[in-house]
Amino acid sequence: MTSKLFPGEPNKAMVIRKVTPEITTFSVPFSRFGLFKFGGRGTLVKLSTGSLAIISPVALTPEVQDIVATEGGKVKYIVAPDIEHHLHVSSWRNAFPDARIIAPEGLYEKRQKSSDYTDSPFEHVLTRAKKHTDRISEEFHADFEVEYMDGHGNREIVLLHKPTGTLIEADLLFNMPATEQYSRSEESATAGVLNKLFMPLLTATANPPTWHRRLAWYAFSKPDRDSFTESIRRIYIWNFDRIIPCHGDVIEKGGKEVFARVFDWFLTGKQKI
Repeated sequence: MTSKLFPGEPNKAMVIRKVTPEITTFSVPFSRFGLFKFGGRGTLVKLSTGSLAIISPVALTPEVQDIVATEGGKVKYIVAPDIEHHLHVSSWRNAFPDARIIAPEGLYEKRQKSSDYTDSPFEHVLTRAKKHTDRISEEFHADFEVEYMDGHGNREIVLLHKPTGTLIEADLLFNMPATEQYSRSEESATAGVLNKLFMPLLTATANPPTWHRRLAWYAFSKPDRDSFTESIRRIYIWNFDRIIPCHGDVIEKGGKEVFARVFDWFLTGKQKI
């Protein structure tokens, strides 16, 4: 797929925000096919040990490098949260060669098919067979719960930052339109007929989120609905209130209730629509 990554220069369009003392987000305009304005977001988390984890890395601009330096500069984990969110992994790895890459199975092989990437094997590859037994490191799991959703079409890695009760995910849940991500862009997040029609269907905070439920049921979980359901139920028992999605606005509070509404059919076992 082709993507128009940035309608403007990354350093001019990026919104850098301190969400909590431990978490900084880098929100950017991002569109599929230059039409669908999904927005993009990288999330930098400072662990209790002082190490840094970047989840769904975005362009490593001078401003982003300054934030990393301010937070201590020790990037130890680079998380590609699914097989689609990986475009800037190499630039972060080149800048922080001691960092470990965490990625889902299949991503390394996907990247090897392109001459754009010259990766060495990733340090931590999450697999279906060992998704609940593999350990990344003691410091990582001290701060994060991890659920590898092999049943999701994009093979999602969903994280809970336990100290702040923040769920961090890529393509599991959308909260459109991407208002924050386009707020410094010359374009509106809702510009164009397709965005006006399509983006309201992917508003997680809608009540009820009918179309988001359908998307999760009929598309996201299609590869393995039983495994997808198991993962949703495991995530739901986590203690979170905030959700940071890669696409759309951050859900600052009430995130667990939003999650329950979007994934109601999986949690209750009752498809109603």
